[in-house]
Amino acid sequence: MADLLAGTPTIWADALPPTRGAALARIARVRPAAYARTRNHLDGAVTGLSPYVTHGVVTLREVLAGVLQREPLPVQHKLVFELGWREFFRHAWTHAGDRILHSLHPGPRPDAAYGPVLPADIRQARTGVPAIDEAVRTLYATGTLHNHARMWLASYVVHLRHVHWRAGADWLVAHLLDGDLASNHLSWQWVAGTGSHKPYLFNADNVARYAPAHWHSAGSVVDQSYEALDRAARGTGAVAGPGPAAADATPEPPLHAAPPPDLGVHAPDAAATERLRGREVWLVHPWALRVPPADLPDGVVTVGLYLREHHEAWPWPEARWRWVNAAMAAVASERWHVGAAGLANALSGAARVRSVDDPHLTRWLQPVARLDAAPALFPPVDRRCESFSQWWTRATRGLDRAAELL
Repeated sequence: MADLLAGTPTIWADALPPTRGAALARIARVRPAAYARTRNHLDGAVTGLSPYVTHGVVTLREVLAGVLQREPLPVQHKLVFELGWREFFRHAWTHAGDRILHSLHPGPRPDAAYGPVLPADIRQARTGVPAIDEAVRTLYATGTLHNHARMWLASYVVHLRHVHWRAGADWLVAHLLDGDLASNHLSWQWVAGTGSHKPYLFNADNVARYAPAHWHSAGSVVDQSYEALDRAARGTGAVAGPGPAAADATPEPPLHAAPPPDLGVHAPDAAATERLRGREVWLVHPWALRVPPADLPDGVVTVGLYLREHHEAWPWPEARWRWVNAAMAAVASERWHVGAAGLANALSGAARVRSVDDPHLTRWLQPVARLDAAPALFPPVDRRCESFSQWWTRATRGLDRAAELL
């Protein structure tokens, strides 16, 4: 394990060890009452489970089942509600497809009225707004960011700097350890007002209520009334300018479309193709880092996949490559970085290939593998829902206790 994590920033590996055991330990520490009471505070009792769920180390069902072993919860509990948001975002992605990467409906200003590039002072944590600069520094240092801070960051980018939400969303998802296209991009749309009925706004008082003192932003551009902020969001009020000079810049971690060469990841060769000939193959990938299901025969070969086409479009910082690869190595000793054509060739002689479906990779996995549906927690909602509240009403209809979801 140590060699797989070589070079990883200590805080990533120490705070969030890339193991199933660490995920289960976090589930055991969840305290639902404290979560419901403090979850909006940056130092609140959040679960820290998002990276493990995003990468399929544990499922939402396992999270809820683990919590319910200690105490019963109503289905309307805040913790269950938050689990629902993740499944709703996947519901939206299933129905909208790549349209989640475009504005779902008009926001407070036309798309063309927003800048297409995220300014350097935001990327370098030198806007002069403590809440924003602290958020960026935390993101780069840890790969994580509290949901409230993500909302403040997105609101500042879109409504006070008039930068298009897609520019911000693409940047943020690249640096998040739990980066997920549906959760991230649809959250940005919710803040931007292109996926909700109104723009999400925040001010210095909101930061002071929920963040530690060094995040407080009195006297900055966010120290305004909500009426003034709404005017700025709609383009009729004062807009924030770039931050101070680059002397105080925080460097943005570089992004990589391929894993670091020391991780033991390689392209499949002719020998690999022969090894798999006539064999059952369980294909794991970064969104399903789990062992083969029980109904696969003994002797199944487990292969880890990094699909070149995906990572060229959505590169990662080195720390995320190392974190994911350590988790993947626990379930797949052989790990490939390969394009779709090379994958099809390498698996061409296998007796059967199975994997877990995930919209990040569906278009490439479908031709080569039998895809198992990703584990769901909530009852299926077949009809497309435009809002979380609509989906939640349908997904929980007739349910009273959270245990009924299991």
